[in-house]
Amino acid sequence: MRRFILLVTCWVLGGCAVGISLAPPPNLYRSGLNYPDDLVPAVWRTAEPKIFYMTDRALDGTTYGSDRSDSMAFGAATVKFGRDLDWEELLDRTRSDSDQNISSLWVPDFEEIVRFEATPLPYARSDGALRHLQDAVDTYDAQAARFQAVIADEIAQTGNRSLLVYVHGFNNNFEDSLTTLANLWHFAGRESVPVSFTWPAGNGIGPLGYFRDRDAGVFSVHHTKEFLRMLAEMPEVDSIDIIAHSRGTDVVTTALRELMIEARGAGIHPKTMLKTGTFIMAAPDLDVDIVRQRLQAERFSEAFEQINLYINPNDGALRLSAFLTQSTRLGALKGEDFIDGELELLQKEGLVHFIRVENVRGGFGHAYFRDNPAVLSDVVLALRTRAFPGGTLRPLEQDEDGIWVLHPNYPLERLPDLVGLEARRERSEER
Repeated sequence: MRRFILLVTCWVLGGCAVGISLAPPPNLYRSGLNYPDDLVPAVWRTAEPKIFYMTDRALDGTTYGSDRSDSMAFGAATVKFGRDLDWEELLDRTRSDSDQNISSLWVPDFEEIVRFEATPLPYARSDGALRHLQDAVDTYDAQAARFQAVIADEIAQTGNRSLLVYVHGFNNNFEDSLTTLANLWHFAGRESVPVSFTWPAGNGIGPLGYFRDRDAGVFSVHHTKEFLRMLAEMPEVDSIDIIAHSRGTDVVTTALRELMIEARGAGIHPKTMLKTGTFIMAAPDLDVDIVRQRLQAERFSEAFEQINLYINPNDGALRLSAFLTQSTRLGALKGEDFIDGELELLQKEGLVHFIRVENVRGGFGHAYFRDNPAVLSDVVLALRTRAFPGGTLRPLEQDEDGIWVLHPNYPLERLPDLVGLEARRERSEER
């Protein structure tokens, strides 16, 4: 039995890698409705868009591998939708009633634009304090300024002052991170500058690979902080939306928590300093008790407009993660896993929304955030409308425990009410 469990674990935990194909269209866009192609900037009307990345993966030949790098690298990659599609054909597929995937979503080339100094920067003791050497600080700051200038130029070309940041999960490689972001960004209407933070995951499947990836995520927390800080410091940036999957939720929440502590120590409201907007946590592979003590107890949610947590109690990968770690995982919560009064408190707070995904199929119920037409529809509505669940623009319903329920046909039964999402950035009446 122990050997059987080990083999199944190796097989299932490998399922966190999400593959490289464009998902079927969200329910929201069926019958040719709602996709805002007329609002997509001219430079982004292409089936070969540019996607930015920041990584602390080490270069491995012609790509970035799973080894760690003490220095971050920033660059731009071309992500190609299909082999020979043009923009109009991509739009037709985006608004199709068909469940057919585009056969491939791939990265033909990428360019490293900025290579940062290795961290930690050198320092010395002076007047009773440890201080970084000024030459190293000046070099690092110049590299940060070059990174910011590239993002600022993209904002100037497109007129979009918001960013969409994606942080992947366990066993994802460099290309996975870019193609998944391209998938999400495209369906969200290409309304923000896309940037992937890709950490050195992909250290093999099974228990050993899983724990190596966990440690790689911890290693990347410092670089994630630097990355988010540099973005937030840009006057050209108005808001930063974040999507994180599986173990990526641990990487980014730990980094954000430390940045929030810095902000409060400086007397600044965390949301003001971080410019954070909507935070989407899909199948979060987080210890529930740690979330309560390190995030909920420290008012983590006040740094965001809202936090949407997509959960699936039948998530096979998270069940095995729970077996390996001997702890309940946030992305597989059931109603009975909440402590008395917890959901009521969150409802009063009004910022954190648990959304249970019904009838998940394929991928061991773990990669639904990028290929389930109902989940994609709600992610798109959350990003485009900024609306909370339960209103006209996000017509979710709650169960008896107060958890929002996402049915497979969502939101098809309400599509007539959702036409005309051009007012996507306005605050909804429900807010």
